[in-house]
Amino acid sequence: MAISDLKLPAGVTAHTFNTPAVLAEALAKTVAGQLNDAITAQGVATLVVSGGRSPVAFFQRLIEQPVDWSKVVVSLADERWVPVEHADSNAGLLKQHLLKGPAAKARFVGLYNVAPTLDAAAEQADRQLAELPPIDVLILGMGDDGHTASLFPASPNLKQALDLDNPRRCWPMLAPTVPHQRLSMSRHLLSTAKHTVLSVQGQAKLNTLTDALAGDDVAALPIRAFLQPTLEIYWCP
Repeated sequence: MAISDLKLPAGVTAHTFNTPAVLAEALAKTVAGQLNDAITAQGVATLVVSGGRSPVAFFQRLIEQPVDWSKVVVSLADERWVPVEHADSNAGLLKQHLLKGPAAKARFVGLYNVAPTLDAAAEQADRQLAELPPIDVLILGMGDDGHTASLFPASPNLKQALDLDNPRRCWPMLAPTVPHQRLSMSRHLLSTAKHTVLSVQGQAKLNTLTDALAGDDVAALPIRAFLQPTLEIYWCP
């Protein structure tokens, strides 16, 4: 099966690439163009990315593109509740692979906070995100279980975090894998992005997308909440 075999909702487009490297290069060029368009139109551009190892090649290609990073704000769709120095920190990953060289001039708005509890950290992150400019470009990933950002199936706060009418920006979430404690942007905030890309690799992710398109229970497969018009899917085997 290829992604071209899927019956996608109206307005959702899919792009297939032969290798992860080719996907990363194409995505970097597209995103750079969108950031530059936003800078031209409004003087600033906001990029929200996902963590994990899959986006590293994209980050490395993106910082090679001609972008005025001093006019870019970067944030994370989700974060592990660990210090930046921790090996599992998404912020640490960005500092290592994206926010360096010319991109070190970008302003970073993180989600991690030192707080007595995960709930308190999420409340503080919610207040910080109030200062985030409108999101121009959002890059999402997806797990084999259908989660995106840290919107995991069966997480205690999932229903509220997926509620489009709930204006809260950040929620405490629990993942089934270590580290369990996560911070995630809400569907309400993520859905405001002007451009949204879902970047996935491999047959397992394609199978998950197939399942997501076959039903409408958003809580079972949270990625369903983002299979909306204007979404672009970038996939490679």
